[in-house]
Amino acid sequence: MSKVAVVYWSGTGNTEAMANAVVEGAKDAGAETELFAVADFSADKVDEFDAIAFGCPAMGDEVLEESEFEPVFTECEAKLNGKKIALFGSYGWGDGEWMRSWEETCKNAGAVFACDSFICNDAPDDDATAACKALGAAVAG
Repeated sequence: MSKVAVVYWSGTGNTEAMANAVVEGAKDAGAETELFAVADFSADKVDEFDAIAFGCPAMGDEVLEESEFEPVFTECEAKLNGKKIALFGSYGWGDGEWMRSWEETCKNAGAVFACDSFICNDAPDDDATAACKALGAAVAG
């Protein structure tokens, strides 16, 4: 059984709803899964998990949330080499530039993507929720 962390930051609740669906998908796939608000996670915990799904919405000029999420993620980067990950998040504008930049950062860190990243505009609808569950299953597998 794989052990999966789902680590997220959410300002409006949209990315939190996505995180809950990722957890559901990972659990349905048989993984031992823990959900963490980013404030409750640190680089010290990375090695405790076989895989990590990170969730963060687009902020400002399509960047990661800078006061809480980005500092924790930056600490974790050094431990992502060879680590199976997945990325997800919501946005209200733009074209997903923040996700492409985030993916590039993870690739440069040596992370192994379990699946394609997933973004949704505003609150997740039924299709987005299903996609988040599939992301959870992929990161668990």
